[in-house]
Amino acid sequence: MLDTAILAFTTLFATIGPLDVAAMFAVLTAKDTPKMRRRTAYRSTMVATIILLLFALLGELMLRSLGMSLAALQIGGGILLLLIGIEMAFAISSGATSTTDEETQEAATRQDIAIFPLATPLIAGPGAMGAVILLMADTEGVLLLQVSVVSTLLLMLLLTLVSMLLATHISRLLGVTGMHVISRVMGVLLTALAVQFILDGITRSGLLGSG
Repeated sequence: MLDTAILAFTTLFATIGPLDVAAMFAVLTAKDTPKMRRRTAYRSTMVATIILLLFALLGELMLRSLGMSLAALQIGGGILLLLIGIEMAFAISSGATSTTDEETQEAATRQDIAIFPLATPLIAGPGAMGAVILLMADTEGVLLLQVSVVSTLLLMLLLTLVSMLLATHISRLLGVTGMHVISRVMGVLLTALAVQFILDGITRSGLLGSG
């Protein structure tokens, strides 16, 4: 159970990226009052929580309805996480865990940014959605392990909320360089986890023993 929680925490910290969310939150809400910033932070976290919990609880049903095997999910999800890990390690942006330039420009003209781009794609982005489904599927229906994954997800979302509420202080304390260092370290860890998911998926598929 502890191993599952650690795996979930590391994966979700990398894919959700509380510090990255906080940095973008600070930029997008720079002209807002403290009350407006708090309201935006709470609303975006609530919406992202609903989205990710739906993927966590209904992910296996979605797999069955689409005719996908766990092995396919492990390989495909592992590849997605591998790309995100490489993106983080080299401090580049593809839109998987952040907003694209076009999305950022659109967000700048919107009055309510809680749903877009904060809740999605910043918090509940493609990487986080895929990671949640993958982590839940990897528990193989063991209730205790599933509770561990969901609890870790809620903890990570709480950490993201706190990061947004303290966004100005965090940005000032760490600076751009400090946040990039943390992001790159998490990217290396996520890359290793992604490779493990891919190897587990290949093993589960029976491809190695089919020859």
